[in-house]
Amino acid sequence: MRDEFFSSSFILHPSSFWNFMSNELIAIEEEEHTAQLTAQTLRRILGLLKPHWKWVAGFLVAIMLVSSFDAYFTYLNKQIIDEGIELKNPAAIIRIAWIYGAFLLMQAAFIFVFVYLAGVLGERVQYDLRKTLFNHLQDLSLSYYAQNAVGRLIARVTSDTGRVSELLTWGVVDSTWAIMNITTSLIFMTVINWRLALIVSVIIPIMVFVAARFQKYILVEFRNSRRANSNITGAYNENIQGVRVVKALGREDANLVEFQQLTTKMYRASYRAAWLSALFLPTVQIIAAFALGAIVWYGGTQIQIGLITIGGIQAFVSYLTFMMWPVQDLARVYAETQHSIASAERIFKLADTPPDVHDRSGAIAAETLLGEIEFQQVGFFYEERKSVLRDFTLKVNAGETIALVGPTGGGKSTIVNLLCRFYEPSKGVIKINGRDYMDYTLESIHNKIGIVLQTPHLFSGTARENIRYGRLNATDAEVEAAAKIAGAHDFIVTLDKGYEQNVGESGNLLSVGQKQLISLARAALAKPELFIMDEATSSVDTLTEALIQKGMEALMKGRTSFVIAHRLSTIRRANRILVIEDGRIAEQGTHVELLKLRGHYYRLYTQQFRHELEAAYGVAEDSVDDSRKNVTADSVMVKR
Repeated sequence: MRDEFFSSSFILHPSSFWNFMSNELIAIEEEEHTAQLTAQTLRRILGLLKPHWKWVAGFLVAIMLVSSFDAYFTYLNKQIIDEGIELKNPAAIIRIAWIYGAFLLMQAAFIFVFVYLAGVLGERVQYDLRKTLFNHLQDLSLSYYAQNAVGRLIARVTSDTGRVSELLTWGVVDSTWAIMNITTSLIFMTVINWRLALIVSVIIPIMVFVAARFQKYILVEFRNSRRANSNITGAYNENIQGVRVVKALGREDANLVEFQQLTTKMYRASYRAAWLSALFLPTVQIIAAFALGAIVWYGGTQIQIGLITIGGIQAFVSYLTFMMWPVQDLARVYAETQHSIASAERIFKLADTPPDVHDRSGAIAAETLLGEIEFQQVGFFYEERKSVLRDFTLKVNAGETIALVGPTGGGKSTIVNLLCRFYEPSKGVIKINGRDYMDYTLESIHNKIGIVLQTPHLFSGTARENIRYGRLNATDAEVEAAAKIAGAHDFIVTLDKGYEQNVGESGNLLSVGQKQLISLARAALAKPELFIMDEATSSVDTLTEALIQKGMEALMKGRTSFVIAHRLSTIRRANRILVIEDGRIAEQGTHVELLKLRGHYYRLYTQQFRHELEAAYGVAEDSVDDSRKNVTADSVMVKR
């Protein structure tokens, strides 16, 4: 892994992004295909309902009553036929109608209750899951984010939690309603005629089995269709992004053939899914038709001997027809459960991931970081056998400014990441005030550190709110004072709404330099004891660089500071400059001392200054003699 953890190298090209997202979607589909429900997973899923057991009990009772009423209404229809129509008894019909109406009103009330309770329960479960995952994500170490795609983590907190909450509410509602409808219908059928009920009880498992098999095959084809669609999305976006290359190489016909192959796969999978879906309901209806035929035939013989009435036959037909829908609901819930199981497993895997960096048992709060800092033979690697730091040793006095320079991947950002305890040494020890810094709590260390990164990040909100993020209880006067120290005040007051101006998502309404100045003001407001600048001026113009440099100097007074520099002109006043190469200190000293050595730093400085002069005067590098450029650079440095 590269040393520059926060560098722009982690940004994917759009076409690479879409290929990456397509692979991510395919991987998720494979997880859902192979997910299996285990007793442990089921216990953990149901355990999410434990804090809300009263709501669960309420909506389960309500849904049971609703399904019982459905079955009872069919029984009332039987009574209307037998006691009212057959006996020509209007009074009985009126009496049963009043009972029907009363129970219908009660059912409507209970439908409201279970829909409301299920909706609230779903939101509560989803709230608990998202809150738990969000808090856990904040506790996880940077190494976890380096190894996991941001899109997947967002999916865990959003879509996966939604699926699990859907399973625990509407999935439970549908399955409970289906089971209760089948059960109550069988009970009423048994009361009417147990022999006919026995026939139906044999048919129901067959219907459930056939429905479940159909749903399984349909789900497989829909997965194949979505997988093909993911590939099509990747190919489509890649061709759009690379349209110039496609046209330049004349690849249109070849790309069309490849695209047709992908779309053919999707067409065939979608066709099979549509064909199975169309065949599903008729198949279930044919099975039900055989059951109805058996009921009518056997029921006719029962009528002749007086064991069942015409109303009873009608009730059996209604019950069997009505049970087709619960059977389909059970099959659908079974199919959708596989999605939810995969989501739950991903959620639990994230929730069970321990942070690599955490407080030791008995850790104490650090009173101050303003003291001697010492790296003692520190080694570190992001991956096995890929060492970034090797026996790194450094002693820094309180209030000293240390500048880190060197090639990308040399270990500069790793040093400050270890110092901030975003990571911990693989070997060796880092001491603050003579004590191993792992004896201190993470919170007490992080609260005393201020960081300004190469790519500034602002949150949606006003300029004042973004600065106040450094210390939430700061007054408006303190916020403005910090902005003046950082050099941000002058440009903020020129905005339409001043400090109340909305900066947009990630600060996209401001320039990079303005965002950097607000980040610097945020760090100033926090009043850190240890200050980190990670290439904060590498992406800004020279005028903004001067403002940031001035703010840096004001902020570094009386504080221990580490500055990672791309533009070497910003670190000439550092107490010590360390040249980091291959995880070791290649050179160290002041700006003047290192120039006199004519080593690594000398070459870096003269090369950079030469490039700046060439850019300023429009001189091509190949047109100027190397020796002459070195002389020019040396003479300028002497003047400085």
